[in-house]
Amino acid sequence: MKRLYIARHAKSSWDDPSLRDFDRPLNKRGLRDAPFMAGVMACKDERPELILTSPALRAKTTAEFYRRYLGGTLRVDERIYDASVSTLYYVILEAFETYQKVMIVGHNPGLTELDAYLSDTPVYHIPTAGIVAMDFPKGDISARKGRQRFFIYPKAFIP
Repeated sequence: MKRLYIARHAKSSWDDPSLRDFDRPLNKRGLRDAPFMAGVMACKDERPELILTSPALRAKTTAEFYRRYLGGTLRVDERIYDASVSTLYYVILEAFETYQKVMIVGHNPGLTELDAYLSDTPVYHIPTAGIVAMDFPKGDISARKGRQRFFIYPKAFIP
């Protein structure tokens, strides 16, 4: 069985308009939500073996919290930033050649589209710091074969 965690980066800062999109850091809420969601995952005993992240600062920072709380190998993959669903799909297929439990940390709209393509219960919109988990019981990672385990996001826990 294969397990996929689709994790959108936590909330980023728009305080410095001179920064490129790629270089935006997490804002105060993002710095609260990323470790909180990592803690939720730890409490659920959900531990990816590999965490793939976009090289954008806000995604890398989010992924570093997940690695710190959950363990696993953290790998930056340039293809994830501003990726189409087909690119994200091939990135995870490569990862599943070696690993059973993979987390991908990146951006919308690509992540929500990836979920819509793979999941038997697609999520309309993955919010910042949201995580969708799905299993592929027979290892068949293809359209609508992912069985959603859960969909969690900060506002479900923090008002």
